[in-house]
Amino acid sequence: MTKRADVSTKKLISLAPDNWVRWVTQIPDVVAGEILSSEFQWISRESDVLVRATSSDYGEFLVLNELQLRYQPQMPRRMRAYSALAEEKYNLPTYPVLINILKTTNEPIPTKFESQIAGLRALQDYRVINLWEVDVNIVLKQPLPSLLPFVPILKGGENESIIREALQILRADEQLNQLETVLAFFATFVLESALVQEIMRWDMAVLRESPWYQEILREGEARGEARGEERGRREELFAGIELALEIKFGNAGLELMPNISQISDLQQLKAIQQAIKTVNTVEELQQIL
Repeated sequence: MTKRADVSTKKLISLAPDNWVRWVTQIPDVVAGEILSSEFQWISRESDVLVRATSSDYGEFLVLNELQLRYQPQMPRRMRAYSALAEEKYNLPTYPVLINILKTTNEPIPTKFESQIAGLRALQDYRVINLWEVDVNIVLKQPLPSLLPFVPILKGGENESIIREALQILRADEQLNQLETVLAFFATFVLESALVQEIMRWDMAVLRESPWYQEILREGEARGEARGEERGRREELFAGIELALEIKFGNAGLELMPNISQISDLQQLKAIQQAIKTVNTVEELQQIL
């Protein structure tokens, strides 16, 4: 069985730091140096990684990498804060990059923070990279091993043969094979779970080890907090059902949510959640509903 994956942002970037900083900055001759601590006096975040870098045109500077499962509206303000804290701590100019993993909106994602009060302005630009807009061939050819686990959700990466190719690359490298769990998790967004099991050759329960799965699950649990015990439990069940439908059946499964959301009985919702684990098709689940 696959080892539990260490897919912290620091771990991913450290797989090929030079290729990573060239990709995120688009500076051809930039060279990565030390991966620095991103712990500040009152802030410590695993998704935030600082890399000391140098180039002939810009000298020494910091590359701030913020990897987000989903874009959040507070990110512009957060990018401004992290950039300022990094510059203050290391006394170096900072190149901030926000990398969004899953698409949640069709609206343009801001590339700067700007505020004004009494004629005084605060401005922070940063680069935005949306993984669903990144061509999968870039990852396979450069190579960018840090992005191999995300191949299924990259542009053109939903093809079964491409996912199998990414899997072969991971399995051929001892440093990369622990990332197979994450590749499998994102593969369930574009392939039927039975096919993912066939490709990966292990039980889908392993997906629960993925920190991305746990993060999505925590989002659902958080929405249920402070709303009353029963209401909170119902919200938690809705979130869990929605996640399970998306992972197992993709958009076809999510089309059932409007009907499921009308159910208020907790026991019925629990039964639906269990049923999703056992059925093989959306049609079977519809019959149960």
